[in-house]
Amino acid sequence: MYLVCGEALFDFFSEPDASGQTSKVNFKAIAGGSPFNVAVGLRRLGVESALFAGLSNDYLGRRLQQVLQEEGVRADYLRDFDAPTTLAMVAVGADGSPQYSFRGEGCADRQLLPEHLPQLDEAVRGLHIGSYSLVVQPIGDTLLTLVRQESGRRLITLDPNVRLNPQPDIALWRERIAALAEHADLIKVSDEDLHLLYPDREPQDVAHEWLEQRCQLVFLTRGRQGASVYSRRHGHWSVAAREVVTADTVGAGDTFQAALITWLTEQQLDSVQGLERLEKAQIDAMLDFAISAAAITCSRVGPDLPYRHQVA
Repeated sequence: MYLVCGEALFDFFSEPDASGQTSKVNFKAIAGGSPFNVAVGLRRLGVESALFAGLSNDYLGRRLQQVLQEEGVRADYLRDFDAPTTLAMVAVGADGSPQYSFRGEGCADRQLLPEHLPQLDEAVRGLHIGSYSLVVQPIGDTLLTLVRQESGRRLITLDPNVRLNPQPDIALWRERIAALAEHADLIKVSDEDLHLLYPDREPQDVAHEWLEQRCQLVFLTRGRQGASVYSRRHGHWSVAAREVVTADTVGAGDTFQAALITWLTEQQLDSVQGLERLEKAQIDAMLDFAISAAAITCSRVGPDLPYRHQVA
């Protein structure tokens, strides 16, 4: 089982009314949040998953819990709080890329404390962490404590998924990502994230710095330009993106992340030792699987992640 840690929220997408008039805007609410999407994506791809998150006792929080139940995500690690559910207003640009504005101060997904940390048994093969839960409090320090506690004991994957609206202090982002990268075995990052984090540095320099620590693999997603991989054992190479009619890119990165973990799980390589012995051909297969899965999500509106039978 994979334990995904972080926020669960509702994305509110603006869309024109049935007549097509952009002056009259409707809103469509979809359960989301990057960690939430990864947990759901894993289940749809056939991997058992659970979400460690704070959920509100309000109507939206109960709806999030219902969606997780319907998707088959285990609820063992959810914590309830008398605080609101975070809302994210999403505007999708002409190129399909989303812009977010969050309403989350004091909300339930931020309330996890070290005292809420679960005792993990051997059934939990790995942890995934990411997005703004890494840098808002008190959950940010709670997740850092968890990662330090589990470092080397089970596979740890990290996706910074930088969102400056909940936390605009980029120096804080850099400090926290650096602390977490010391313990991550696999890091997935987008070119947009790296540009925000390190605008004056080359991607390969950042990747090599991460690889000098625990990390074995860094995956860099580049949108329509495909993806690159940096391997401690095998060097650096890139792969082209799939040709697809893009509806939007919402959830594509989360799909890519879930697919990486799924491939490792299916090959029984979802461990620190498994990652260390990967051959280049296996990394190519993992990357191909992740790109294929993400392309399916790009062809759909919103974070509609694929099921296993839909990915070649």
